[in-house]
Amino acid sequence: MKTMMGLINLEPELDLYEELTYFRSGASLPFAGRYRLIDFTLSNMVHSSIQEVAIFAQNKYRSLMDHVGSGAAWDLDRRHGGVFILPPDWNDPTDISKGDLRHFHNNIDYFTRGKSEYVLISGSQFIANTSYDDFFKHHLDQEADVTLLTTSYETLLPEHEKFIKVDTDSDGWVTSLSHDKKKQRLFTGVYVLHRDLLLELVQECIAHYKSNLFMDGIMANLDQLKVQAYHYDGYSAVVNSVDSYYRQNMKLLETENYKKLFLSGNDILTKIGNQAPTIYHSGANSTNSLIATGCEINGEINNSIIFRDVKVAEDAVINNSIIMQHSTVESGVHLDNVIVDKDVIITKDQALQGANGQPFVIPKRKTI
Repeated sequence: MKTMMGLINLEPELDLYEELTYFRSGASLPFAGRYRLIDFTLSNMVHSSIQEVAIFAQNKYRSLMDHVGSGAAWDLDRRHGGVFILPPDWNDPTDISKGDLRHFHNNIDYFTRGKSEYVLISGSQFIANTSYDDFFKHHLDQEADVTLLTTSYETLLPEHEKFIKVDTDSDGWVTSLSHDKKKQRLFTGVYVLHRDLLLELVQECIAHYKSNLFMDGIMANLDQLKVQAYHYDGYSAVVNSVDSYYRQNMKLLETENYKKLFLSGNDILTKIGNQAPTIYHSGANSTNSLIATGCEINGEINNSIIFRDVKVAEDAVINNSIIMQHSTVESGVHLDNVIVDKDVIITKDQALQGANGQPFVIPKRKTI
């Protein structure tokens, strides 16, 4: 039986989250009340029977290491295989590689020692709840060199502009890859190929002083490789900026969207918090909001997402906002269109307001 190993390649992902990634990588950004962005990619891989996963971490990966840990939450704390966080390690004085090719060059043993013949590569910015089993079967059935996972959106938003667009012929073979803003079929950043081809492309790119495996190894050789596309039609989101992060969180307050992402497939797995249930005091009022465990609510919360262990005092009003874990909102505070990062204290009677669709962001560990 043919199997895949997984690679979550974070090196090419630009740091576009501003204050939200001052102290963390984008992959470890909290999402939807109790998850991190990387949880979706890890869960999809595990639900596809992938038992060995590597993460290429470029910088600010302490939070990522703390979250992923041994991989126990995803059943990846294994004696053989499991999850490996592979930070930059440039110890070879003869190394001429650069970009994400340096990660491949310096961690070549991960691929050569792995038991699987095929490698599934993904980033962390495409959010979906799926299994890659049908995707992998399609790759094998078509005898493709590379197969790309694609999706499309009726309305193109700013976050979609950064993604590569895909054209195919009637048989699903990719004919062009571009950044054409008018095209609606997006390459999600997820693709699969044989391990031997991967290593061959890495060596070829390094030999010619290239810096990006996909752009220089696959996209530049589209006329020489047999590249298929497999279309994903389920619920998905792209998160690659502060605005898209806020927008996609807020969309989950619509019951139908929440069900499509979390209740229509496998469980999205994450690090267990083990908090007590949230306490709602007599003055608490919550409308159309996601509120995680461990909170203490005295005030009013409307159309907002509240992470674990948040304290909201009496007479505080929170509208259209995201409050991350371990934050405190004191009495008389009024928040509207605000993102509050972890461990923030909003002191008594403060009023903070962002624009509609453009939230005001308070960085981690601030006191306002």
